[in-house]
Amino acid sequence: MRLSWQPITLDLRTTFRIAHGASNQRFNVITHLEVDDYHGRGEAAAVAYHGESQSGIIAYLANLAGSDADPCRIEDPFLIDEFLRKLPAGSPAARASIDIALHDLLGKHLGQPVYRLLGLNPQEIPETSFTIAMDEPERMAERARQSSWPILKIKLGSQDDEAIIAAIRNATSARLRVDANAGWTREQAAALIPRLAAYGLELVEQPLAVGDIEGFRWLRAQKFGVPIFADESIKTARDVAAHAGAVDGVVIKLMKTGGIREALSAIHTARALEMRVMIGCMVETSLGVAAAAQLAALCDYVDLDGPLLIKNDPFFDRADPRLGRNRRAAGIPRNVCH
Repeated sequence: MRLSWQPITLDLRTTFRIAHGASNQRFNVITHLEVDDYHGRGEAAAVAYHGESQSGIIAYLANLAGSDADPCRIEDPFLIDEFLRKLPAGSPAARASIDIALHDLLGKHLGQPVYRLLGLNPQEIPETSFTIAMDEPERMAERARQSSWPILKIKLGSQDDEAIIAAIRNATSARLRVDANAGWTREQAAALIPRLAAYGLELVEQPLAVGDIEGFRWLRAQKFGVPIFADESIKTARDVAAHAGAVDGVVIKLMKTGGIREALSAIHTARALEMRVMIGCMVETSLGVAAAAQLAALCDYVDLDGPLLIKNDPFFDRADPRLGRNRRAAGIPRNVCH
């Protein structure tokens, strides 16, 4: 196995502001994995509020490159599972990039898309939402209007949350989802959600702090008529199980689970517990989003707009007519994770 990596700086189209903070650039890592004559690629997104950094991801990969790790025979997905279980603890994003690269290798070796290896039908993928980052209400409403996307995810967690939703609803008839990114207290959430519901919301994402499972359970028991989803609270299948009965749904992201294999476990756990599932992403290129899209047919909601937020996505093929605005999963390039 030959493992290498490439740090990349992603320039964002607009300042991406959420309850955690704001950024104009993101610093990701592209992982290259070569086994025999096959070359797989993966991506790691460095998200500070998940304790990830570009330097930390690279340090993890450098340590692994110096080990005797061997993915065995890449034509056997069960041996991929065995290999991934042997990876050392540490950066989930770095492990996700290796998992993605291994699946890319497997698909290339067998000449099949990864979704087909998983027995999934891409025609069943729901349409993605598009994120409107926090700003003044009038600016957010104008971005919503200009986007003309049919599904919008609105970032909240400011003092103007109700004014934001009111302005956006006046600017567009799009389906609206809101994401507080853990920015509300229990009392704020209980006061805001019924008022915001009047504007027609599909769901509320991560209204409360990570770890406040009883707060989620109490909030859901108020029966506001809007599904409540956990995002930052959910990393692995174990976290999904811990939130059973406390939320209506969970948000699965490869950068949190450590890749496709654990994401599958988390999705199946949620289904067994009668929870809804959204597949999401961090600010990632089309490479990382293409990997997440392989699982989208298993999910009720899709939030894979990462490439649409980036100016300089090196994998997005704008010459490919299949990548139009109405494509069900945004930003899936040709020949990346098949």
